[in-house]
Amino acid sequence: MDLRSDDLFPDEDDEENSNYSQDKEAGKEFVVYMIDAGPDMFLQIKEEDDVKKPSHFSTVVKCILESLKTRIINSDYDEVAICFFNTREKRNLQESEGVYVFNVREGEDLDRPTARLIKDFSHIEDTFEKEIGSQSGIVPGSRENPLYSALWVAQGLLRKGSTRNVDKRILLFTNNDDPFGNADPRVKADMRRTTIQRAKDSQDLGISIELFPLSRSGEEFNVSIFFADMLELENDELSEFMPMVAEKFEDLTNQLRKRMYKKRVVRKITLMVADGLSIGLHTYALIRPAQTGKITWLDSVTNKPLKLERSYICADTGALVTEPLARFQTYQNEKVKFSIDELSEIRKVTNVPLRLLGFKPLHCLKDYHNLRPSTFLYPSDEEISGSICAFIALYRAMLRFQKYGVAFYGNMQSPQLVALLPQEEVTNSSGQIDPPGLHMIYLPYSDDIRRIEKLHMSTDGPVPRASKEEIDKATAMIKKLELREFSVYQISNPALQRHYAILQALALDENEDLPETKDETMPDEESMQRPGITNAVQEFKDVIYGSDYCFEVNTKTKGDEASKKRKALTEVAEKEAGNYDWRELAETQKLKNLTVVELKYYLTAHNLPLTGKKEVLINRILTHLGL
Repeated sequence: MDLRSDDLFPDEDDEENSNYSQDKEAGKEFVVYMIDAGPDMFLQIKEEDDVKKPSHFSTVVKCILESLKTRIINSDYDEVAICFFNTREKRNLQESEGVYVFNVREGEDLDRPTARLIKDFSHIEDTFEKEIGSQSGIVPGSRENPLYSALWVAQGLLRKGSTRNVDKRILLFTNNDDPFGNADPRVKADMRRTTIQRAKDSQDLGISIELFPLSRSGEEFNVSIFFADMLELENDELSEFMPMVAEKFEDLTNQLRKRMYKKRVVRKITLMVADGLSIGLHTYALIRPAQTGKITWLDSVTNKPLKLERSYICADTGALVTEPLARFQTYQNEKVKFSIDELSEIRKVTNVPLRLLGFKPLHCLKDYHNLRPSTFLYPSDEEISGSICAFIALYRAMLRFQKYGVAFYGNMQSPQLVALLPQEEVTNSSGQIDPPGLHMIYLPYSDDIRRIEKLHMSTDGPVPRASKEEIDKATAMIKKLELREFSVYQISNPALQRHYAILQALALDENEDLPETKDETMPDEESMQRPGITNAVQEFKDVIYGSDYCFEVNTKTKGDEASKKRKALTEVAEKEAGNYDWRELAETQKLKNLTVVELKYYLTAHNLPLTGKKEVLINRILTHLGL
C-alpha cells in the first residue's frame, strides 16, 4: 500500500474534527411534558379591550411543538414524552385514572422526537375532546389525585437511564394554582402531603421538576398556595420566580435552530513547567464551527441506514485482500516499507504534549497572532495530584505580573508554539459569565507571517493625504453607524437557519411555500434612514467628492454581461472553426488528431453541447455533419 505524505502527517482539521466529536450519551436529556388538561385550560382568554386570545391549552401545544421541532435539531438523541392529566380517558402503564400518555403508534412512551410525533401532536386540539377528553381534577367526594398520579407516571417514564449521564426533567404546564381547591377538607391535607412527597421522591431520584404557570384572566398565578411547597421555593426565590419563568416560557417557544453541545473534556494533557514539575489539565473547545448534519445513506427498499464497509482487491489477481496491508513510501525508485509501530514513532514529535518555555508581557501578544479558535485549559487532579494548587499559583502570578506563557504544543498533526493567556473570572447577579483559566492560543511561525507591503496609487508626486475636515466627517459617520452593545450571539447563520427550515418543511409535509428565513446579517434599512445617519453619510460624500458630484449607477445586469461574454466566445470559435475543412477531416478520419480545444471550436460555433470525452465530441460532430 502506497503511503502518501498526507497519510503520514494528516491535516490539522482531522484532529479538530475528532476533538469536536460529542459524547452523545453524556449529553442526553429525557424530558416529560406534563400538561394540565382541566376545563379551565380550554377557556379563551379575554383582554381588557375584549380582544380574545388563544386558550392556555393552545398556547402550551404551540410551545411544545416549537420545542420538539428545535429539539430534533439541537439534540436529536434526546428522548421525550407527552403526558396529560385531568383527563376523562386513561392511558399509562400504571393504569392511573385521569392520566393519558400521548404517543404515536408502534412507538415507545419515552422516545426520540420524530416528524410523525410532531404531525400527530399538531392536530391534538381537533381530536382531544373525542379521544382523550377533559374533566375537573378533583371531584368532591373522590380520593383520586390526578396530579399525584401524573407525577408517578412521569417518574415511571424516566426510570431508564442513569442520572450520571442523563439529565431528567419534568416540565409542568398548568393554570391552576390550587389543584386541591375542590377536594373534601378531610382528604385535602393528605392529598397535599402525598403529592409533595411524590415530587420530593422524584427529585431524590435526580429528576428535576420545572413549573410553567399560566395566569388566568384578571388573576395572577399564586405560586405560594401549593407549588412553592412542592418545589421547595424560599422567600427570595418566590419573588424572582414568576419573572424568571415568563422568560423561560418565551425561550421555550422562540428557540433558535442550532445544535446544542454539552460541556465536556476534549482532551487530557500535561503541562510540563520544569523537570519534575507537571500539571494535569483538561481542555475544552469554547467555539466550534456550526455545520449541517452528515448525509446518511439509506437502502432504497427498506429505507434503513446502510453500513459502509471497505474491502481491498489485489490489482494483479483481482482477489480479495484478507491479510493486513503493508505500507510503504517510494524513495529513489525503492519501496520503503513501514510497520504500524514505526509509523507511530515517525508521527510522534515529543513525549511531552505541552512544555512551558517562558513568559512574555501581555502587550507583546497581538490580535493577528491568533491562527484559529483557542482551547480553554482547566486544571484537574485526576492524573497528577496537586495540579489544581500548582495551576492556581501559576495563574495568579501571571495575572499579577501581566504576563502570558509561551509553550510548545507537540501534537501529532501540527506541532506549534502556543500562548497561555490567563482569563479572570467574570460574574454578575445571574452567575458566572467567564470562568477562570488559561486560553491556549495557537501562534504562527515566522514562515506564516506575511509582511505588509505599502502600495501607493500615485507614483508621481506626493502621496495623497486626507485633510482634517475629511477625517472629521469620516469620524462623525463612523460614530453614527456604531453598533452599540453588539454581540456575535445576536446573529444566527442564515444558511443554517434556511437549511433546517427546509428540512422541517419536508419532514412535516408542509405544503405551503418554503419558510422565509430572516437574514440578520443584512443592515437595518429603517434605522439607516434616520436623519442623523443620512446627514452624516451625505456630509462625508460631499467633503470627499464634492456636492455636485454625480454617482454613475451601473445598470448592467449579470445576465447582460453573461450574454455578451457568450457572444464574444461564439465569435472567436466561429473564426477559429473557419480555419478547418471539417467535412474532409471527418471523411478521412482525422478528427481524432485534433485536440479537445479544437473540436470545441466547431461545437461552440454551431451551438452544440461541449460536455463529454474526446470520443463523445467527435461523434457529436459526425452526427451534425450527417456522416
